[in-house]
Amino acid sequence: MYSESDLASAVEAGALSPAAANALRNYVAERRAAPAVDEEHFKLLTGFNDIFVAIAAALILVAAARIGAYFGVMLIGAGPEERVVGGNMIGGGFAVAATSWMLAEYFTARRRMALPSILLTFGFVGGVGACLSGIFAANIPWIEEQMHLASDLQKQQLAGGVAAVVGLLTAAATWIHWKRFMVPITVAAGALALVGVAVSLVLAFVPQAKDWVNEMLLVAGVAMFFFAMRWDMSDLQRRTRRSDVAFWLHLAAAPLIAHPVFHMLGVFDGEVTGPVAAVVIALYVAFAFVALAVDRRALLVSSLIYVLWAMYALFQATGAVELAAALTALVIGSALLLLSAFWQPVRRIVVGLLGGLEERLPPTQIVTA
Repeated sequence: MYSESDLASAVEAGALSPAAANALRNYVAERRAAPAVDEEHFKLLTGFNDIFVAIAAALILVAAARIGAYFGVMLIGAGPEERVVGGNMIGGGFAVAATSWMLAEYFTARRRMALPSILLTFGFVGGVGACLSGIFAANIPWIEEQMHLASDLQKQQLAGGVAAVVGLLTAAATWIHWKRFMVPITVAAGALALVGVAVSLVLAFVPQAKDWVNEMLLVAGVAMFFFAMRWDMSDLQRRTRRSDVAFWLHLAAAPLIAHPVFHMLGVFDGEVTGPVAAVVIALYVAFAFVALAVDRRALLVSSLIYVLWAMYALFQATGAVELAAALTALVIGSALLLLSAFWQPVRRIVVGLLGGLEERLPPTQIVTA
């Protein structure tokens, strides 16, 4: 199977003419009765070999983490629990990050394998974060002593500052990884690290902000959504790597938007009342409108659990206790299948309602040029 990125690369290399590539796209679109952009392609597997290599790479990373942790403790020396934990994190994190980078030099830079590249990106980012966290964890008592920190508030501020520094340095390492390997998911990982930096700083220096976590995550999610749209609008035909980057950014932004909204409504705090359930369903319809407009389904998937819970509560309130779960699955499943089947005509209506924004959104028709 060939992705849009593969076709674009073939055109750039001269192996395929632009006219032939467009003819192939149009042929596939006509067979599926939908433009290629509506399929929301992203590269996860290039073949079963991806799964085979990913399993092997995961085993190697687990082994590297354990061996690195062992030598990390040996090098840092015995001591208080914080020092031992820090040694494990330093050695294990460094080993995983270094191993991930070395494996990526072959499986990502040369072979361009999708699933192993994603796994190795997570390994590198997580390893760097763990290693940096371990450096601070091993030295926390010394830092507190040198800075004469005694109160809980001061220690909390130190923890927030450390988390922010770790997040910032991890984001920087993620950027270096992106420049070297250009794995689409890397941008989303770096964006999430920066969200962690911002939230950590606010929580560290504004103690009252612990009551605003949902609001902060919602703002971060909206900002990431617009960042994703910037990548999307630079490739409306979704034929290059930029579209893959936008996909992962949308996937990261969606839970940051959906979960805080529904948590602030108290969906899981107790019994869902009729009005609350109605609001949840209305919000899901609004999310569906946005998803149709931008031609991305991530918002619908991230908020699905909440609308299922709300619908379940409604059926229980009407007395259908024994069949509430089955009826909920039937109604929501049928609605989503119908939306999928009629995605293109419904999307034409939604985009048509947006007036001048239509030109800045993915096309709703097959592109012939």
